Amino acid sequence: MRMYLLALNPTDSVTEGFLPAAARLGLDVTILTDQPSAHRDVPAHTEVLECDVHDFRAVINRIATHHRADAVFTNSDHLQTQAALAADYFGLPGKDWRAALRAKNKGEMRRHLAAAGLDAVRSMELAAGQDPSAFAAADLPYPVVLKPREGVASEDVILAADPEELVARAKEIQARRPHAALLAEEFLTGELYTLETLGDGRVRHVLGGFHTAVSAPPVFIEERLDFVAAPPETVVAQVTAQLDALGVGLGACHTEYVVHEGRARLIEVNYRVIGDQCDLLLAQILGIELFELILRAHLGEPLPADLGARRDGAGRVEYALADRAGTLTAAPAATDRTVDGVRLAYRPLRDLGERHPHYGTNRDYLGVLRVTGTDRGAVDRVADDFVAAERWEITP
Repeated sequence: MRMYLLALNPTDSVTEGFLPAAARLGLDVTILTDQPSAHRDVPAHTEVLECDVHDFRAVINRIATHHRADAVFTNSDHLQTQAALAADYFGLPGKDWRAALRAKNKGEMRRHLAAAGLDAVRSMELAAGQDPSAFAAADLPYPVVLKPREGVASEDVILAADPEELVARAKEIQARRPHAALLAEEFLTGELYTLETLGDGRVRHVLGGFHTAVSAPPVFIEERLDFVAAPPETVVAQVTAQLDALGVGLGACHTEYVVHEGRARLIEVNYRVIGDQCDLLLAQILGIELFELILRAHLGEPLPADLGARRDGAGRVEYALADRAGTLTAAPAATDRTVDGVRLAYRPLRDLGERHPHYGTNRDYLGVLRVTGTDRGAVDRVADDFVAAERWEITP
């Protein structure tokens, strides 16, 4: 059986998760990408073909003129709609392309949830190239969050205190992203969480979630995520009702939301498995073949009624962050160890000697720490000890 995998740059989710899972399932994999040189180190039985993966028509034509497809899959935020349209064209299991588009387009997500009577968030969109001064005339409740309408990973997401700052920030983003539509929306108060789900279009399993700590405003960088095995049922019901309204059902979904006085309000829906190595922690902490289960769902196989997931796990993911521009001159090497029954893994994300600007986004990550066990206190102690003992230095 052959699976077509749509990809941009290689990610840990693909290289450490989905490609090994595809091999275990006996799948031949063809990677379609517009960056073939970045995919040189692929395992056996994997081929790489160049394709304009942002264009669903190019994807369909590339598949139609190559080997017959048994599945079309992507874990990229940017390519979910294209993969869904291609799967539908070939009569294969896949996500509803409308749901994929609603999840990616944050403005459309807001409109759809408001029309369904589930949540109304005051917002305004600015088309690519439109004068940002239009924001100043909008009736928005300040402070507001400004973001690319179809952005990811905290890139150009910023809090604006008043109309003047909103217009100025919008001009800055337009200078960097002239073809991006922008969205300004009310700041949603509450504690930030995620809900991780897995479905086959018929049943949906709640895998758990994370409590997320973010940097101080005006930027929103995820600094630490603590695993939550059993989110409150009332909160889960609110979030899944909104996912149902959006049409989310097949495969993995990573949903970010805030809770304030018992009310859950969506921040964004990422119609794929959680990234930045949280997916690797999730698979480990639950003790399931998470990536295989996701691929099986995209092959049209029903998920078991009980995934057999463990519910006694504790876990934490923490990121070492650059706080200034400069060259990384000191940082710990990749590390795996077990301390008092707690498993720790640290992976560098930037090489020594690399020089970078200060982005104010997830691109400031220097390394990622994953810690898992069955005792919350022990997990935190081991993680805190590692962070305290190591050092990361950036030389201006």
